[in-house]
Amino acid sequence: MDAEKFAEEKITEIKEEVGKDKIISALSGGVDSSVCTLLAHKAIGDRMKVIFIDDGLMREGEPREVQQIFADLNIRVEIVDAREEFFASLQGIIDPEDKRKAFRNAFYTVFKREVLNSEAKFLLQGTIAPDIIETKGGVKTQHNILEQIGIDPQKGYGYKVLEPLKELFKPEVREVAAAVGLPEGVAQRMPFPGPGLAARIVGEVTPERVELVRKATVIVEEEIVPLNPFQAFAVLLSDKGTGVEEGKRKFGDIIIIRSVESRDAMTAEPTQVPWEILLKLCKRITTEIPEVSRVAYELTSKPPATIEYI
Repeated sequence: MDAEKFAEEKITEIKEEVGKDKIISALSGGVDSSVCTLLAHKAIGDRMKVIFIDDGLMREGEPREVQQIFADLNIRVEIVDAREEFFASLQGIIDPEDKRKAFRNAFYTVFKREVLNSEAKFLLQGTIAPDIIETKGGVKTQHNILEQIGIDPQKGYGYKVLEPLKELFKPEVREVAAAVGLPEGVAQRMPFPGPGLAARIVGEVTPERVELVRKATVIVEEEIVPLNPFQAFAVLLSDKGTGVEEGKRKFGDIIIIRSVESRDAMTAEPTQVPWEILLKLCKRITTEIPEVSRVAYELTSKPPATIEYI
């Protein structure tokens, strides 16, 4: 693929389709939505409003970090606090697919409000090929898929959706990121699921459970990211495990460490993490997060497992 030619063609397409109208960009800070935001900014400049939804499900400090990265690119990012809305939509839901659908509904409802308030006619989002393939194939619902499964965003939410990267896989997106001048740290950033940490919680998603898996995620990323895996993260299980504290039994949370190697996220193999790193991870997680009594490392490939847990 000629990444520079692709970028030029998409910039032209965005200009032609949008005309004199306005766009809202749904920015998450991942490479997909970041590339889309940069393409649209080159196409229509300040007629694009960039919004980062703080859904309460992001990694530690992510909203402000993303805002600063794009400020350095002279692109203003508005943070919309929708934490209560998202947690309310997920309350009491256990089924993985139901959680993804609840997240999708909250996501588009928030953007419907933002689009109407800004009089924008288009929502720009970083949909890529695997999102479409897995949703249409029934593997799992990706929150950013509508038209491809028969949902008309114009009728349902009042805007058209722009998806300039929907034919690309992750390696190609990274090529385009480099071509348009996205900082290396963003261009090579590890994938992060649309539903955020909700995709890494088995069972009900609550603020307390999200905070626990967020702390574990920080530790996992600090210890495993230097190995340069495709993706590495922590997962919180729904059950408790028996532990010992001061000679007495206690029931604590169970954390799964997941790290995989992949090219396009369609298949994946577990990272061969050195034993000493795994032991350090276990020690840090159980020490720094006392609620956790057990830590395990996942060895399942994709397939039969998916990379994320829900």
